[in-house]
Amino acid sequence: MGSYRMCVCFTRKFRVKEEEPPRDVKEAFEKYAEGGTQMTAEQLRRFLAELQVEKDGGGASVSDDAERIVEQVLQKRHHITKLITRRTLSLEDFHHYLFSPDLNPPIRDQVHQDMTAPLSHYYIYTGHNSYLTGNQLSSDCSDVPIIKALKRGVRVVELDIWPNSTKDNVHVLHGRTLTTPVELIKCLKSIKEHAFSESPYPVIITLEDHLTADLQAKVAQMLIQTFGEMLFYPETCCLKELPSPEELKYRIIISTKPPEEYLKDKTSNENGLDSHKSEEDLWGKEPSELTHEREDDDTSESDTSEDNNNNNHGSFSSVEHDYKCLIAIHAGKPKGGLKDALKVELDKVRRLSLSEQALEKAAESHGTDIVRFTQKNILRVYPKGTRFNSSNYKPLVGWMHGAQMVAFNMQGYGRSLWLMHGMFRANGGCGYVKKPDFIMKADSDNQVFDPKANLPVKKTLKVKVYMGDGWHLDFKQTHFDLYSPPDFYTRVGIAGVPADEIMKKTKKKEDDWTPVWEEEFTFPLTVPELALLRVEVHEYDMSEKDDFGGQTCLPVSELRQGIRAVPLFDRKGVKYNSVRLLMRFEFV
Repeated sequence: MGSYRMCVCFTRKFRVKEEEPPRDVKEAFEKYAEGGTQMTAEQLRRFLAELQVEKDGGGASVSDDAERIVEQVLQKRHHITKLITRRTLSLEDFHHYLFSPDLNPPIRDQVHQDMTAPLSHYYIYTGHNSYLTGNQLSSDCSDVPIIKALKRGVRVVELDIWPNSTKDNVHVLHGRTLTTPVELIKCLKSIKEHAFSESPYPVIITLEDHLTADLQAKVAQMLIQTFGEMLFYPETCCLKELPSPEELKYRIIISTKPPEEYLKDKTSNENGLDSHKSEEDLWGKEPSELTHEREDDDTSESDTSEDNNNNNHGSFSSVEHDYKCLIAIHAGKPKGGLKDALKVELDKVRRLSLSEQALEKAAESHGTDIVRFTQKNILRVYPKGTRFNSSNYKPLVGWMHGAQMVAFNMQGYGRSLWLMHGMFRANGGCGYVKKPDFIMKADSDNQVFDPKANLPVKKTLKVKVYMGDGWHLDFKQTHFDLYSPPDFYTRVGIAGVPADEIMKKTKKKEDDWTPVWEEEFTFPLTVPELALLRVEVHEYDMSEKDDFGGQTCLPVSELRQGIRAVPLFDRKGVKYNSVRLLMRFEFV
């Protein structure tokens, strides 16, 4: 008689149950299917027009949309083609449609704003030290982060250009640091190849120029040979008014300080380096906790070239003239105080750069002057020099004052960068977002928008968080908890002007891969045009820090009303394949 050795291993299986549709979805189906078990395309059209507040436009009617949705859902769920007679949706089909980000996204993906106003009328998706792969002190310089930024829709690329060791070629690197250089020509070729892969609207290259006159001439040749007809530069050497994004489609624009301006500068302002480095949590500080350190100097180490260039000596030559005339948007600070720097000139436009803390300081006493300046000219805001780890700051201060170029370290990540991603999901993700009219206009007394003013509530947003799904597909079973399904909760709130900022959260849903919350939140907004809806999902952990389960940030002005499927992104802003929330948006 044989004997058997038995080994029994105990494992706990986490079954993922299919959650039934939320009550609001069932009620909507029942109402618009008129009590039946199937919904026709015409009944879906009524649902889209009434509950989803959709209107005809963009070359398609709501009726066409309804027909298309029915076709796509039947094809996807039942592999039914146009030849089959069934043209209706069941409750499960209807819920599938509502919970599909591809079919029912929270914002539109087309350019829909007027693109014919001057460049100064737009917020522009702007990178800082775009060539760095990591931290500001010792990471590699490369064209790879530039390509990544362009593929995300970034429209302003910053390059620090320095002579190479033999002084006969041009390198891109973060000066006075241990960063390893990359050749300028390699960066320019990559910009040419990828500039318009995500957006047809112009790419602006801001140069931090530390070159001698002969190397500036070499850069002029590189720019002309690389970009050719793509390169936009004015017939006269100074623009009186900025062209529009529409006029500049598929064009490359250079912005830096003209060579002769360097010769006038005799002093160099170098920032002292702050050795204090605050500890931030895994996802970065709350935007409301981000403070702007006061520093006496308003230039960062990376931006000193806008105020000086020690490599330029001697008189202005003809080779420099070619370089100067390729600079479409002139940068630089006029001599004198901030009042002079913010002066609006009738016959020319220019770009002014302020560090994050210089902007904060200027906003205290010159807020309306900044707004008036940015109605015609370009204001670029950049991170303070002590952000060695490529962290970022709160972008809303710049946007409230009309700053077009709020420059961010795109290679970093954290809550501030999520806000930047969110802002530029607007207008089809093209990298240009029209500034609100109130920032661009003066009233009858020639008074402009005052960012400090207390304003009444203009609009109220109601947000309902129904449920979430997809974590079991995008994460390992044991990612959140070794021995039980996850305990998810959702944080939802507003980033915007200080009066509008708030975060709220749902209750945690225990032991559920497909959590159902069905909780509603109300957000009164004084400046809805600048408000961003923040959404984060976390997994409650009793013994340690709560785990991260996804995030997104959406421009409130772009939200489509009704029940929508909201895709979530990882910490670096990459979209998950499956993780999504079912939410409802309503303006009251």
